[in-house]
Amino acid sequence: MPTQAEIRQLSDRAAQHVLSKQGTDTGRRTGWLMISTILIEAWDLYAISFLLLFVKNDLHPSAAMLGLASGAVQLGALIGALGGGWVADRIGRRKVFIITMALFVVLALSQSFVTSMWQLVLVRFLLGIPLGSDISTGYAYIMETMPKGKREVMGNRWQGMFGLGEIAAIAVITVMYLSGMDHGLLWRIGLGLGALPALALLIGRLDVPDTALWLVQRGKFKQAKAVAKKMFNDDLDMLPDEDYVIERPRTRDFLSSIWQDPVRRKASVFAWISNAMQGAEFAAFAFYLPVILVLTGVSGIGATNFVTGAIYIIATVSGFVAPMVTPKLGHRGVARWGFGTAFVSLLLAALFLQLEWHVLVPLAAAGLMWGHYWDASNGMTIASMVAPSRYKATASGFGYIFVKLAAFVTIFFFPILFTELGVPLATVIVSLLSLTGYLAATYILPEVYGYVEQEESPAGPAGGPSAPGRTALRDSGEPAA
Repeated sequence: MPTQAEIRQLSDRAAQHVLSKQGTDTGRRTGWLMISTILIEAWDLYAISFLLLFVKNDLHPSAAMLGLASGAVQLGALIGALGGGWVADRIGRRKVFIITMALFVVLALSQSFVTSMWQLVLVRFLLGIPLGSDISTGYAYIMETMPKGKREVMGNRWQGMFGLGEIAAIAVITVMYLSGMDHGLLWRIGLGLGALPALALLIGRLDVPDTALWLVQRGKFKQAKAVAKKMFNDDLDMLPDEDYVIERPRTRDFLSSIWQDPVRRKASVFAWISNAMQGAEFAAFAFYLPVILVLTGVSGIGATNFVTGAIYIIATVSGFVAPMVTPKLGHRGVARWGFGTAFVSLLLAALFLQLEWHVLVPLAAAGLMWGHYWDASNGMTIASMVAPSRYKATASGFGYIFVKLAAFVTIFFFPILFTELGVPLATVIVSLLSLTGYLAATYILPEVYGYVEQEESPAGPAGGPSAPGRTALRDSGEPAA
């Protein structure tokens, strides 16, 4: 009978083997199903930015309450990201994302029936919990079902998918607005429609199994071998055809395990900084762009929808270009170009607003969104990719809380900031966030394209902290460290 240490060592060897395998069509399909979650988040997040004026006219909230309604989903997602990742590492990926997507369908639809601002705030807070949970679980799926290089490209597509969701929200809301629909009904339908793509994704995911990596780490070897055959065309011959009980890792060892390896540590620190900076960067100027364009006299409501629609078409193209160039530029290159472009564009936007050169403001906004869709593409990918295999979902959730915490704080306070200081000066302040991200990419992030985690089994008691992970960073032709 093998000891716990021997079983764990066998499990770690099989996990590293899985992470180095080439994927199959099944694994790619699973990756697309997981990254498609971003469409739902984008709809819910961006639809309300177009509907704020109608919500305000219908429910008559204060400025603080309006900001709270916009940011509540971010606060809920912060909780859901951390809690959902922790749960997914314990009970499995599949159970979590089935539950969270079902909850999202119900809660998204519930927004249509609120009768007060407090009800809307509460529903949107609850809605954020399954949303954040699903993102952390989805990234764990991507990193565990796709081969190196491919999983990074898929993970970096989240901004492209975000753009598609935003364009869909803009198009549908614009059509409803131009149809003459009652504005009190328009915002309710606009928010509730997010339940439809969530339901479609839920149905599409029903036949997706748990990942081979998670099953291996839990000693469910028989099921892991079957899933690995389906996902990677490999039946993991090194594993026995029977299950064993492997003690669960302690969550308190998560950060210490990351901190033990210098590459993993630096990459994770960058990912957390990047996630916070890009989350705040978008939640300030970009989220409130429709309101800024209207209040500063750049365009009216109808024209604003078309202007922002054009900007987000450009941004969506950027979101799909970023993962395409990642193999050539590496993660550092994508982050530096993205944050640098966003920084310059925000300064130009502030200048154009101050000088009232209204015709140039949309051009600066387009530059911001092109840069933002690059700099936001790889923070979650890096945080999940470099994490120890037994903490993948926890690491994804932990990384995502930086996005959501920054977004919540910024969405809530930015209206107050531009009311007190004016939009131009507030925009200059926001540009410092992009500058911080650029500096982090330049001085903190090691190049980790092609990273494969190679953990050693813990030398101490089962379930204790593992020895420092060894890293394989590149194949021939990939960006050097």
